[in-house]
Amino acid sequence: MLTVIGEALVDVVQRPSGVTAHVGGSPLNVAVGLARLDHPVQFIGRFGKDTYGDSIAAHLRSSSVMVPLPPDENPTSVATALVDDDGAATYTFELASELPGLAARLPFMLQGTSLLHTGSIATMLEPGAAEVLAAVEHAHPSATISFDPNCRPSIIEDREYARGHVERFVALADVVKASDEDLEWLYPGVDVLESARRWLTLGGDGGPAIVVVTRGAEGPWGVTAAGEASIRAPKVEVADTVGAGDSFMAALLSAVVDHGLAGAQNREELRGISVGILEGMLDHAARAAAVTVSRPGANPPTRAELNALNQPEPEANVERQP
Repeated sequence: MLTVIGEALVDVVQRPSGVTAHVGGSPLNVAVGLARLDHPVQFIGRFGKDTYGDSIAAHLRSSSVMVPLPPDENPTSVATALVDDDGAATYTFELASELPGLAARLPFMLQGTSLLHTGSIATMLEPGAAEVLAAVEHAHPSATISFDPNCRPSIIEDREYARGHVERFVALADVVKASDEDLEWLYPGVDVLESARRWLTLGGDGGPAIVVVTRGAEGPWGVTAAGEASIRAPKVEVADTVGAGDSFMAALLSAVVDHGLAGAQNREELRGISVGILEGMLDHAARAAAVTVSRPGANPPTRAELNALNQPEPEANVERQP
């Protein structure tokens, strides 16, 4: 069982052509992405007993994502995305971050979890962030932990505060993905790849096995103990970039599972993966993101769609550490 914990919300997308509403939230999108790649997955997050909450529940059910927490009395969170003529999105938010009843139910809900993913607003905004951290600490002895900060400076404006939260989760994670924009904001004036290399050392022997940086059209880059690899992004006509990073994250984790590397018992093997395996993971994840940007909204591909892709292999630029 895979578990994703974090925020669920509705993206109200404002384009030059009109306004639409899509179910979203970075962790929720990752859960849906994993389910569409044929992994059993549960989503632990909150939404309200309202029309938007009903749409979230229906969206999760339609992708066979399990939902152990019922809706609560607070309004469902809303993100408003303003999409420009180039397809790039900027966001504003109306949020409730609590996870009612989570602490008491954690041992039951996380039983049998081999991989736990979290990130974004849920790991920054209190009081929910403390509950998410407790879930990660509970799962760490038995599960692979993954993390995507997906920073939102419009919500968490205090850079030092955000940096402290992010580094706490990075040190507990086995797989970390961040965008170049995340790293530029967290560490202004520092080369993003240098920041990612430093993350690989956080937590000492218990820190990350893989750190990946997404760089839009430039393609993703990743580092492990064995070395570094980068992949050129597949060329695609962009509808918008909503959910692209989440589709990438889901496919990256899917590759970890498909390689038999999920679960704390495989932590050392994950830390020892080769540059070639990392390159293949980046390729797989980049293809998933390419499908998502080719269509409106956070709409990750199914495994069948990825398998059906008949694209030439992207050129690799592999750098091996001595």
